[in-house]
Amino acid sequence: MLRATLKSLLARKLRLVLSGLAVVLGVMFVAGAFVTTDTLGRTFDKLFAEGYSQVDVAVTAKPKVAVSEMEGEQILTPLPASLVDQVAAVPGVAKATGVISDDGARVIGSDGKVVTSYGPPRIGMNWVGTDDLMQMRSGRGPEKDNEIAVNEAVAKAAGIKVGDQVGVLTQLPKQTFTLVGVWGYTNDRDSIGGVQEVAFTTPQAQRSMLGKTGVFTQIYADSADGRTSEAVRDQIAARLGSDYEVKTGQQLADESSAEFKDALGFFNNILLGFAGVALFVGTFLILNTFSIIVAQRTRELALMRALGAGRRQVIGSVLVEAFVIGLVAAVLGLGAGVGVGALLVTLFGSMSGGLDPATVGVPMAAILSSLIVGVVVTVVAAVLPAVRASRISPIAAMQDVATPDRPLTKVTVTGAVIGAAGAALLGVGLYGNDSLWLILGGVLVTFIGVALLTPLISKPVVGALGRLFSWSVPGRLGRLNSGRNPRRTAITAAALMVGIALVTGVTVVIGSVKQSIATTAETTVKAEIVIGGDQNGPRPPVFDEAVLARAAAIPGVRAVGGVWNEQVLLDGERDYVTATDNLAKLADAFGSPPLPALKSDQMAVSTEVAAERGWAVGTVVKAQMPRGEEHRYTVVATYDEERVPGAIMLPKAATKEFGLTQPIVGFVRLADGATVSQVLPQVKALVADSPEVNATDRSSFVDQQLSTFDTVILMVQVLLGLAILIAVLGVINTLALSVLERTRELGLLRAVGLGRAQTMRMVTVEAVVISVFGALLGVVVGSGLGAAVVQALEGEGITELVFPWSQMAVYLGLAALVGVLAAVLPSIKAARLNVLAAIAHD
Repeated sequence: MLRATLKSLLARKLRLVLSGLAVVLGVMFVAGAFVTTDTLGRTFDKLFAEGYSQVDVAVTAKPKVAVSEMEGEQILTPLPASLVDQVAAVPGVAKATGVISDDGARVIGSDGKVVTSYGPPRIGMNWVGTDDLMQMRSGRGPEKDNEIAVNEAVAKAAGIKVGDQVGVLTQLPKQTFTLVGVWGYTNDRDSIGGVQEVAFTTPQAQRSMLGKTGVFTQIYADSADGRTSEAVRDQIAARLGSDYEVKTGQQLADESSAEFKDALGFFNNILLGFAGVALFVGTFLILNTFSIIVAQRTRELALMRALGAGRRQVIGSVLVEAFVIGLVAAVLGLGAGVGVGALLVTLFGSMSGGLDPATVGVPMAAILSSLIVGVVVTVVAAVLPAVRASRISPIAAMQDVATPDRPLTKVTVTGAVIGAAGAALLGVGLYGNDSLWLILGGVLVTFIGVALLTPLISKPVVGALGRLFSWSVPGRLGRLNSGRNPRRTAITAAALMVGIALVTGVTVVIGSVKQSIATTAETTVKAEIVIGGDQNGPRPPVFDEAVLARAAAIPGVRAVGGVWNEQVLLDGERDYVTATDNLAKLADAFGSPPLPALKSDQMAVSTEVAAERGWAVGTVVKAQMPRGEEHRYTVVATYDEERVPGAIMLPKAATKEFGLTQPIVGFVRLADGATVSQVLPQVKALVADSPEVNATDRSSFVDQQLSTFDTVILMVQVLLGLAILIAVLGVINTLALSVLERTRELGLLRAVGLGRAQTMRMVTVEAVVISVFGALLGVVVGSGLGAAVVQALEGEGITELVFPWSQMAVYLGLAALVGVLAAVLPSIKAARLNVLAAIAHD
């Protein structure tokens, strides 16, 4: 039986390729995810090991507000300069150096634009000289406060050279410096990991990056000869006490790498999620393939039964075939995944501005997951067809190969029950405990239920779609063919349905969120002009606080309010807070009911936060900023969260201890009679020295901020494109195997006068009808799921339900095109059949 199975498998190589291709693509995504994260993980291991290779021991203050890599940017607590001498006096320390190294130094290039960064920080530092890792390429280090040096990566990106006057944005307004030096790193590298670095003199670095002199962010201690870094670390830690963190360079490298790997783990989970969708879609393809194969092999399997093969042997025969196909596809998918992983690593390196990736490796997790997933998915998908094959009666060997279609009652009832269970899970997840796993489980079960119900609705819907092509004989034949086997049509269409439903659902949710935010902004925000910028780095762009006062002095301006953001500890719990220069003016600019101007020890909170935290007017709240000592604020007002840009408002005095001490956004409300066209040019002139920031009208600013959602939709469409590609392969697969199955029928049609072109049109109509049916089903299911999510988010302020009608029309149009393309090879094969051989085919 085993030999017969293997011979049957090798005799039908096309079947092997078609049924294994879906597994190859799905496994490719799984393997690619593990290869990518493993390679990037080793890249960051190497990166941080090199970055801290010149550090023996580092001293930092314990963070006032601890923030992980996934939660935001950690703000370092400044160290007093006097601590350098204390560290230097510790036995075993050869030298102690005060270091300033903080994100936020943005260089303005020769084109007047800020050099952007999509990932790596833009570090401002004090010049402490070169070492074994750093090498001067030209010039020297800064000696005066109006001089800077930069690494080669910055010099090239900004188009600047030694001797140029260079603008730099920091915690201070734009300053102009003379570029006196450019440095690089060993092995002819322009940077370490694409990091942009600007070096100032120590006093200037303190003013520009930390806002005051006499402080450092770290102290580096060199070990004396004969002393280990660990021993010196322990000596310093004992001397300084528990308020400071003392670590070796190796510890810092390991901890920094571990944080980035946590972030990579999140990225890996996203890729695996899309891989799961691809494999889920592939399961439909494999199930359909084996169903058709079993139908084609009815006589062969019946003969085996007649010769003595038992049901278990028949099931084993089909499952062995599935196992072999899954194993081969898993190996091929693993190879393809390594290639995809290498490509993703290369793209990541180029986008990060100079990251030197490690050699691509294949971790054991990629190998095991590829083999297990590939084999398991294929075998599980083949179980039902295998059981169906075992039920073939030996008497079928003397009957025609085709088998009558079975009633749809059982599958319809099962689909209704599973669909209802999926809807219940989804409802509990959305409206009950907000469980992501319940929501995902509900979506998965719902898809399975809809797939099982699809045969019931395929006949009427496919019949209606097919009438569009029934004006010719090939069109009528194609319509009848697409509806003759509801199960096969349903499974093929269901694969396409899943991908398009997910894309449509995500688009509905994000489109509704965008429209809700835009509507809220237009109806609640009265400020006609907004000062702000596009975030193109780890930190948002900021501007000079003096701009707010100057804007308020422009004729025709009624009120101006500035906004700062930060993460702080409130009564020991970390929260995002907003600070403003004047809450009364900000409320006026926003069109909110009047609110008091906050004093230095006062705060205001939204009614929602007050209820959640148990606060009321008069409550005293302890607040710890990222820098500075703990403060106490008294709640003096509450407000509707939608009427003010922030749920917790602190006074301007708090911003001195924020990570960013300059405003992020400014709102300008005009007086009655003043127009945007009159005032906007004057406000624009105020931010001319801040290339990252611009002044725009309210609608343009909202559109600019919401453009991020469009990027998310595009990413989802690209990642789900693989699932849709597998679904397209399913259409090709179904048609190709269907042509083989209907060889005699096609021969008879050709014999009675159906021409080659007409045969091709018939197969094409069948493909188009199935594809459009799948897309239509996906659009309907996706819209329903998206609407359910939007309805559940009503309490979060998402009140607008938006259906992407134009995109849905595009999906249907593309589905028709996909059907045409999918039909090319099967239709050519059908048209080239030898008529006499086809009629005699058994």
